[in-house]
Amino acid sequence: MPDFRGALRGADFLLFDGGYGTLLQSRGLPPGLSPELWGLKAPEVVAGVHREYVAAGARVLTTNTFGGSRFKLAGAADVRSLNREMAALARSVAGDSVFVAGSVGPTGHFIEPLGEVTFREMVAAFREQIQGLAEGGADLILGETHFDLAEARALIIAAREACSLPVALTMTFEGLATLTGSDPLLCVDALQNMGVDLLGTNCSAGPEQMVDTVRTMLPRLSVPLLVQPNAGLPELDDDGKTVFRLAPEAFAEQAARFADLGAKAVGGCCGTTPEHIRALGGRLSGRSWSRPKPTDDAWTVVTSRARSVALGGSHPCAVIGERINPTGKKVLTAELQAGRLDEALRLATEQVEAGAPILDVNVGAPLVREAELLPTLVRTLAARLPLPLSLDSSDPAAVEEALWAYPGSPLVNSVSGEPGRMETLGPLCAKFGAPFILLPLEGKKLPVTAAERIAVIEKLLAQALSLGIPKRLVVVDALALTVSSKPEAAKHCLAVIRHCSEVLGLPTTLGLSNISFGLPARELLNSTFLAMAAAAGLSSCIANPSSARLRESLGAAEVLLDRDPQAGRYIRDFSGWTPAAPQTVPTGGAATPQAAPDTAPGDPLTTLRRAVISGGKDAIVSLCQKALDAGHPAFAVVNEALIPGIMEVGEKYERKEYFLPQLLLSAETMQTAFAHLRPLLEEDGGPKGPVVIMATVEGDIHDIGKNIVCLMLKNHGFVVHDLGKDVPAERIVDEAQASGAKVIGLSALMTTTMVRMEDTIRLLAERGLEIPVMIGGAVVTEHFAQAIGAAGHSTDAVSAVRLAKRLAGTLQ
Repeated sequence: MPDFRGALRGADFLLFDGGYGTLLQSRGLPPGLSPELWGLKAPEVVAGVHREYVAAGARVLTTNTFGGSRFKLAGAADVRSLNREMAALARSVAGDSVFVAGSVGPTGHFIEPLGEVTFREMVAAFREQIQGLAEGGADLILGETHFDLAEARALIIAAREACSLPVALTMTFEGLATLTGSDPLLCVDALQNMGVDLLGTNCSAGPEQMVDTVRTMLPRLSVPLLVQPNAGLPELDDDGKTVFRLAPEAFAEQAARFADLGAKAVGGCCGTTPEHIRALGGRLSGRSWSRPKPTDDAWTVVTSRARSVALGGSHPCAVIGERINPTGKKVLTAELQAGRLDEALRLATEQVEAGAPILDVNVGAPLVREAELLPTLVRTLAARLPLPLSLDSSDPAAVEEALWAYPGSPLVNSVSGEPGRMETLGPLCAKFGAPFILLPLEGKKLPVTAAERIAVIEKLLAQALSLGIPKRLVVVDALALTVSSKPEAAKHCLAVIRHCSEVLGLPTTLGLSNISFGLPARELLNSTFLAMAAAAGLSSCIANPSSARLRESLGAAEVLLDRDPQAGRYIRDFSGWTPAAPQTVPTGGAATPQAAPDTAPGDPLTTLRRAVISGGKDAIVSLCQKALDAGHPAFAVVNEALIPGIMEVGEKYERKEYFLPQLLLSAETMQTAFAHLRPLLEEDGGPKGPVVIMATVEGDIHDIGKNIVCLMLKNHGFVVHDLGKDVPAERIVDEAQASGAKVIGLSALMTTTMVRMEDTIRLLAERGLEIPVMIGGAVVTEHFAQAIGAAGHSTDAVSAVRLAKRLAGTLQ
């Protein structure tokens, strides 16, 4: 039997197994009990399910460890030992003919700043779980059903630290985005940068609903693809039980389409059984797999949690905003030395509004501790802005700390031929999947000619490849030297760009303003050189995105180079252009960023509202106090500024201009403001909002969605009694009756526990209490809500607030 990486290279399809939860419940797993802990007590039952899947033709068995992290087990078992035993159990059934995938599911926690868990803590938790899986005999590590890119990245890093096994990763999407706002192609970009061996999607949808997700992943997908759909969408049968009605043959017919799209591995998720896998295997029998070719010619991709920027190939030249750099900026330097970020955030906002797709971040000023301040600024920018960042520092420790703080694939600026720098930063960038700028400098001599630079570039590239750093992570700085002292500098720089583009297949960048140093009309020279460099194949440049002349030259060049289809971007940005009145700053079609709050003089209530919208948590208390000092009563501050602000945030969320990170940041800003105003509100004796009871139903230990809804409800004036998770119906009804609740909100993530929602509705009826119940969760549908007599269901926190207001009679 070959190793798993060998199997990935072969021509045979890999048939994964199917769902476990329903099968284990039918064999005695009590509702609400951890399948992992129960598996320790009833290993023969788990082994029996493994044997059924092997008999059905599965070539990959998944261990019973989906919730086997310290966060899910919460001290109920030794994490490493449990995972070792479950992997060994699967290994005993698999023998030498079937692979064993060590399952690692989401922890149920967000990494800061969305949550309270640090990235390092998440890596440590996954590492101990993965060590157990490797010791138990797993052939690969399978991260499955992940919905946050940062957590998925932590899992991959943990796997690389714990073992040398291949890593597979499947993300789950609602529509075409994860819960935290990453689309399928972005996930492909970021996770391929990290060297994942097998990549795909699972759960949340049946085969037909998953086709668009898979197609979205394909343009830049270069690793083998894994697809594991559910057996259709969940429904309720006549007995009130959750069922998946897509029969084995119909499932197999639909799921086999993924092989046509290029999937290397196919299996099943919720609701699928050994019969589904047997039928799917029959459809794939006798077929051969060949690796599909990506249709997108990007050479390198940098990402945030929310956006990808492709470099090289036919992609447009990207302007990397240079303004967050203290060189020559007294205000920024003074603030960085004081540990303040206001000016850096203002400069970030300015560049986003100017259309910059990437921002360079540099805090290198005297008396600044870069290893402390750079990650702080990076974390703040990542929470507020959708753009990828470039981490610019000569301090390797600062770069490493910033990489630990960033949720995507940032660009690292830069790695040179300085002794030890490639050896230190190269593997670090590979570990975090961070593309880096290769600076062709060795020793103290500056390579002036193109031939000298190309020789250094090729030497450093060979060194990077020898260290196991993939070529996709390399971006070359072509070195723009000033033509005032070296008249031939521009010609040599253009020659380097052409060589990298046409011979090496590497994307390029340069510090644009260097070319004109010491000359008048610098912007004229810069913009002209930029157009020439774009024609030579330049992929990006570090420049001021607010320069109208640069934007005009680059926009025109992209049309002439056939990199702007039907001149779409050019028409959008310059249709109103005239020589006397250059086009104002283009929006670039980008989602509205969350940036530094507006603290300029003006109406304090308007400023407050904007601070909530922009997520200005650090400034919100002082802005509240300014409004109070200006004579606005506390209730006016709430009703005329804070509430309108958070409502606009909700509207942006529904329009997909904001995603969960921005929603949470604004919600926390609102909570900070309320905490400051609460004593004054209580003194005024104003009315309190309606009471709502929130709980995750009995048997279910998932509470991320519920916690987000609780936060949003509080921001809209509700008095929230959060009972936590795994809450029996009797306790929910008792608390609702005692508190005079106007609404009850119930959450469930699993199809096996959503049926417990009806227990609360039934008990309310028995006691004669007319309290409306709203429900939510990934598997909850409107049909299910109607079937159990719920007053309504919501799909996200924003719609939950609207529904709660309607049910409580407070909706305006």
